[in-house]
Formats: sequence, C-alpha cells, structure tokens
Amino acid sequence: MIKILHLSDIHMGSGFSHGKINPATGLNTRLEDFVNTLSLCIDRALNDPVDLVIFGGDAFPDATPPPYVQEAFAGQFRRLVDANIPTVLLVGNHDQHSQGLGGASLNIYRTLGVPGFVVGDTLKTHHIPTRNGKVQVITLPWLTRSTLMTRQETEGLSISEVNQLLTQRLEVVIEGEIRRLDPDAPTILLAHLMADNASLGAERLLAVGKGFTLPLSLLTRPCFDYVALGHVHKHQNLNKSNNPPVIYPGSIERVDFSEEKEDKGYVTVELERGNTTWEFCPLPVRSFRTIEVDISKAEDPQAAIIKAIAKYDIQDAVVRLIYKLRSEQLDVIDNSALHTALKSAHTYTIQPELLSQLARPRVPELSASSSIDPMEALKTYLNNREDLKDIAATMLEAAEKLLSDDVEVWLESPIS
Repeated sequence: MIKILHLSDIHMGSGFSHGKINPATGLNTRLEDFVNTLSLCIDRALNDPVDLVIFGGDAFPDATPPPYVQEAFAGQFRRLVDANIPTVLLVGNHDQHSQGLGGASLNIYRTLGVPGFVVGDTLKTHHIPTRNGKVQVITLPWLTRSTLMTRQETEGLSISEVNQLLTQRLEVVIEGEIRRLDPDAPTILLAHLMADNASLGAERLLAVGKGFTLPLSLLTRPCFDYVALGHVHKHQNLNKSNNPPVIYPGSIERVDFSEEKEDKGYVTVELERGNTTWEFCPLPVRSFRTIEVDISKAEDPQAAIIKAIAKYDIQDAVVRLIYKLRSEQLDVIDNSALHTALKSAHTYTIQPELLSQLARPRVPELSASSSIDPMEALKTYLNNREDLKDIAATMLEAAEKLLSDDVEVWLESPIS
C-alpha cells in the first residue's frame, strides 16, 4: 500500500481585499491564512508520513506572483524535499503564462533540479519510486483548444463540435500513454480540468472561452487506480462507484464569498493496484459570513440591522453586511454604530442597497415556464403595477388593436 496526499488549488496570494496588514510581519493576513493552511497539509504529509504528494494545479492566482508569495509557497514545499517525499506539481490554468504559450510559474522547480520534484506541464507518464513501491503518474495539465487544434481546424464548427473533436484527439493521446503502462504497478491520472458532471462555481468563469469540458468516461478507465483532479474549488467525488475514485479535493482556503459555505481540505489516499481507498480531511479555515437584512419596512431600521448582526458569530470572520432600505431611511442609519457592532470581525464591508435601485420582484404567473395568453399576461402584469393603474385600460385597448392588426397582416401574407 502506498500512502498519498492529494491537494490542489492553493491560489496563494489571493483574496488580499479580505485581509489587512499584520503590523508584526508586514504581510497581508490572508496570505498568512493561506500559508497556515498549506502548512497543515505539509504537516500531515510529514507526520503520517506519506510516500508521495500530488498537487493538482493553480499554485498562485496568476503566473507572475510577487517574490515574497513565491517564497512562502516554496518554503512549505521545501519541507517535503528535506523529508525525501517525492512530489508532483501539476500545471493549472492560473500557473500558465499566456494560457500555455510562455511556460509556467512552476517550471522553476524543474529548472533548479529540486530533488524528488516532478513538474507536470505536458501529458506524460512519470514513473516515481517511493518508499513502498513504484507509482505511475500520468500528468494532464490544463489544456486549451489551441493546444490540440489550429484555428483553421476549428473554423466553421460549433462549440459542441469543437469540444467533441478535442475530446477525440485527447482520447488518442491518453490511449498512447495507457498502452505503455506497467499493468502491475498502481496508476494515478493527475489532471487539471473541468469534468462534465462536476458542480462548478467561479472557476468556470475564470477560464471561459479558454478550456473545454471533458466527459467522465474519459477518466474512469480500469487502468487508473486513482484519478486526482484540480481546478474545481468544491470538494467532490465524481464517480460514486469509486472504481476508480475521481476526486476534486477542492481549494485549501476560501478564495471569496462564493465559497462561503464550502468545506476546505485535502485528500489522503491509500493506493493499491485495483483497491484504492481515500478520505477527505477538512482544514480549519477562516470563516466567511454574509449578513443580509431588509429594513425597508422596519419601524426601527438601525435596531433591525444590529439585531441581524447579533444572530451570527462573526468573531475573526470575513464579513459582508448587506442591508436593503428606502432612500428616505438613509439619514436614520448610524454608521459608527454599525462599525462598533462589526469590530470583532477579522475584516468587514458594509453594503447598503437602495430598494428603488433593486429589480422589481418577478410575477410568478409570468415565469418562463408558464404558458399564458398574451392579453392575459398583460392583464396580470398591469394588476401588479400600482403605478400604471391609471393608464391600464388604455394599454389593454392598444394591445388588443395591435394583436388584431398582426393577425390581419399574417393572413394577407403571400407565404401564409
């Protein structure tokens, strides 16, 4: 049995707007949060200990992180070198310069010849010796359409046709790697990609138009004993049969409020040919908390906001307070009292939203799924608009005439 630690999507250097400067270190507290959670991952790798660490890509928010952020990342992974634990660093979309046209930020580890470190920036099989036997790792970095096809080849094709052709080409390449595998050695597919049945969040928007979605069937090959994925920030197992496990460990820290309710962590794996088990290990990350309250009808708006804040544990959390109000209520809000109520938070933002600037609530009867006569739809709409009741009758009369004229024109048309 070979013990493995699988982590991904560190994004070290992200979310500085949710932090503050620590006067003792001069560093943003959110950078310190990311370093602390990565340190806990490395602690587990050293104390268990594991035979191999695999990283699923996206070390930083972009390919050119500041030197002090690179140093913080390297300082933690250096601990694996000192412990003689081999490590595979996969290149994700955020690690690539110009979407793969100018190298990757992680390539420095290969250039320096860091002992035991493998950088996966191409689709390739790596044979890695560990203390408990050999492991075969096929690295599949983030691929774009231009990686596999030329512009001329995609011209005139729909998006679905392009994706189908890309998948076919990738299948051929992966099949070539599979045919060269040692059938007796355990095999890991380490890939940074979007799978077609994954629950995606902000990461879909981060790579819009650049990548493509791959079918789960491409990943669930019997030759793979474990499929280690990166890119999606929400932990999930895509293959409920666990044969093989297809796992996104998720990001190790909350990048923004879109991940407010997600558990963060890493995965430990016990790898064996034809018999692999895994476990998700949650990390104690900083809480994000959204407090949303509508005070537009409150008799005491200030008290309503304070009461809403008091319902939540905001100690050391990143908080955003959103309150909706009418324009005439602006003068009754004491901002200094709100700041006092939120002072126990790590950082916070206050976002008042004027009700007059908000979208009107939808009329349920007029939803896209409803089938309703146009005149009935207009009547329903007008019945929900107090500001139009004086001209409602005139609008209905005009609508009836328009509909009548359209029918006559259609009947007289030569193509009817």
